[in-house]
Amino acid sequence: MAMAAASVLVLVVLLPALAAGQQMESFSANDGAWRPSDSNRTLVSKKGDFAAGFVPSSSQGQGGKFRFAVWVVNSSDDSTVWYAHDPPSYAAVEGDERSVLSIDAAGRLSWTGAGGGNSSTTPLWSLNSSANASVLSLNDSGSLLYGGGGWSSFAQPTDTLMALQAMPGNGNGTTLTSRNGRFKLVNSMTLQHGESMYANMTGAAPLRNLTADGTLQLNGANPLIASDKGALRLRRLRLDDDGNLRLYSLQPRTRQWRVVWQLVQELCTIRGVCGDGAICVPQGADSKTCVCPPGYHRPQAAEGGCVPKRSYSGKGDDDKFVRMDFVAFSGGALTSVSDPGGYVTNLTPQNLGDCETRCRRNSSCVAFGYKFGGDRACLLYSRLVDGYWSPATEASTYLRVVASDRDSNNFTGMTSMIDTVCPVRLALPVPPKQGRTAIRNIAIITALFAVELLAGVLSFWAFLRKYSQYREMARTLGLEYLPAGGPRRFSHAELKAATKDFSDLVGRGAYGKVYRGELPDRRAVAVKQLHGVGGGEAEFWAEVTIIARMHHLNLVRMWGFCADKDQRMLVYEYVPNGSLDKYLFGGGEEADSSSSRGKPPLLDLHTRYRIALGVARAIAYLHEECLEWVLHCDIKPENILLEDDFCPKVSDFGLSKLTSKKEKVTMSRIRGTRGYMAPEWVIHREPITAKADVYSFGMVLLEIVSGRRNYGFRQDSVGSEDWYFPKWAFEKVYVERRIEDIIDPRIVQAEAYDDDAASSATVERMVKTAMWCLQDRADMRPSMGKVAKMLEGTVEITDPVKPTIFCVQDD
Repeated sequence: MAMAAASVLVLVVLLPALAAGQQMESFSANDGAWRPSDSNRTLVSKKGDFAAGFVPSSSQGQGGKFRFAVWVVNSSDDSTVWYAHDPPSYAAVEGDERSVLSIDAAGRLSWTGAGGGNSSTTPLWSLNSSANASVLSLNDSGSLLYGGGGWSSFAQPTDTLMALQAMPGNGNGTTLTSRNGRFKLVNSMTLQHGESMYANMTGAAPLRNLTADGTLQLNGANPLIASDKGALRLRRLRLDDDGNLRLYSLQPRTRQWRVVWQLVQELCTIRGVCGDGAICVPQGADSKTCVCPPGYHRPQAAEGGCVPKRSYSGKGDDDKFVRMDFVAFSGGALTSVSDPGGYVTNLTPQNLGDCETRCRRNSSCVAFGYKFGGDRACLLYSRLVDGYWSPATEASTYLRVVASDRDSNNFTGMTSMIDTVCPVRLALPVPPKQGRTAIRNIAIITALFAVELLAGVLSFWAFLRKYSQYREMARTLGLEYLPAGGPRRFSHAELKAATKDFSDLVGRGAYGKVYRGELPDRRAVAVKQLHGVGGGEAEFWAEVTIIARMHHLNLVRMWGFCADKDQRMLVYEYVPNGSLDKYLFGGGEEADSSSSRGKPPLLDLHTRYRIALGVARAIAYLHEECLEWVLHCDIKPENILLEDDFCPKVSDFGLSKLTSKKEKVTMSRIRGTRGYMAPEWVIHREPITAKADVYSFGMVLLEIVSGRRNYGFRQDSVGSEDWYFPKWAFEKVYVERRIEDIIDPRIVQAEAYDDDAASSATVERMVKTAMWCLQDRADMRPSMGKVAKMLEGTVEITDPVKPTIFCVQDD
């Protein structure tokens, strides 16, 4: 691994220097021999975006190995997109500094190295062509061409697919292979490690190509879209050495590659990420770590793998089983095990004890898995491969170790019962012979026993009353359980220090105030101090756990919480650009006069479209993709935050779940903000569904296009027939056909808007989508998933019905 890292560093340093040397637009027989020692000699494309030539394949100095490769010029990261190899093995061709690339008179391009013995040269790599077309060139899409286009490097990809490069077909089905050779994309559809499949494209459809605007075209399925779709940037799809398929976009200013899409979201589900015997544990959303289970260790000779510290006989008399919750091996699917190595036996035992007995009787069984779901699923493992931790496994693995092992176990939940009553031994004296004394002693003992029993019952009742919540009992006895990878619990003192005694107020909303703070690890956070939140600490923790599991590119990430006595606070990532409202209405009366950052920049139409699409995807995720159904109930520009690149982040998306259970079921209290509330909030005979959020999003979408407040518009238009904002927008677009009247006047003035086809189509699509969202009947509004597709342009939008006038009067 150290050698590979050093190789990448050498490439990053040397590639810009190579591109800056002697540049050739083509290479032919007249140019003479080309050697790796000619470090200043490169082949470049016409626009200068790509270059080809010899690059070091390792960190060795003189006498090292070289590859003939194509790379992106002026890129700060590893930018190699192709290298000479031997198909179909994908093994890279390497030669030393004495090797020669040349074209002979017959039109044959050959790369030869210094031979040994009686041979003067050794063939490394070659291409054939006719003598009159024997020219090697590099086009502006990054494809290396030879023989007048008869051969193209795009037909023999390595680990990278460039824009406009079609996926080739070949005999063995492999289309891309990672540089370390461990992972491959088979049939343009399936990711595999060896013979084990661990991921495939959406809808099991083969990948066709990557378009220039950031779209992955699939055969017979909806395309996959990058987060920066539409931007004119250089993109590449690469199968990385960690086994994940990622789409990269080259940032124009920094010249760095940024990940804008990836196929596998949970890295630990990739086969082969950890060695045998190790367990993969996720660390946030973009990293993981490999740990050894109890009774195992990692020897110095092993690369990431774990082996037992001591061995048992296998007879079943000198071993024991250690329970590891949420841990599985060999793919971990207890219902459909994919185990090409034959390391797993799937059984249907009578119970857990039967499953354990079968493993103990089998000397080759090193562990067994059991799912506590009533289906009696049991797996016997003969080898520990592809281990990972995830609550999605819904199972436990029982690891077989020697009986004398005393290693601590980090994969346990609250599995032991709480013992709250201690046994009491009573020793009674031998009664005396006198009858009266015996009666008196018995009476005294009975009275003392009754008092003691009464005191015990009263104490136990007081204990249960004070600690009725199971969570509080666990904290008192030191058995509190927080799952790995979950939200962090902060104390009130920690957050008070992080926010400098809650002095930096950055916002306030319906659920409380928001303060800016900084954690000891230098991370900037936003601390929301909640008020009006009911429920005990156990209920609050359950709701926070649900919110923390909601991971989406366009949702604000929650890092932790605080539940000290009556204090309820949530800790979010800090989004530096603030909320959307100051960019839409910042020039009006609603601008924050106390802001010291000056007037916010004007958002162009393309940026507003990306913001609207990102918000739609986030709300669709809450409605349709979460494990639990979540309503936002307060969608408005103030709850849409913007990052440095104006990527939208929806906030306050789970706070409605923190209210009381009774209120969450009946929805007796009107929630939301005036101007964004759906008609069913005030028409109490209508049920509240996800379509209420669709209505609010439609109103926000009109505000994004026009730059006007919907209720401010009504106040300015009282007395005219156009007082209802959606009705006014509908008539401007569909009756008067004056689409420029609905666009933010600042955009028209700043960009000299000339009603070009692309801008008009974008605005019309956004207005059409908003009109369907603002229908007064909930059943006529589309779902948020369909709204996102309407904005993407992947579904046809019919002409909407004019929205009916609706408003909520002030009290």
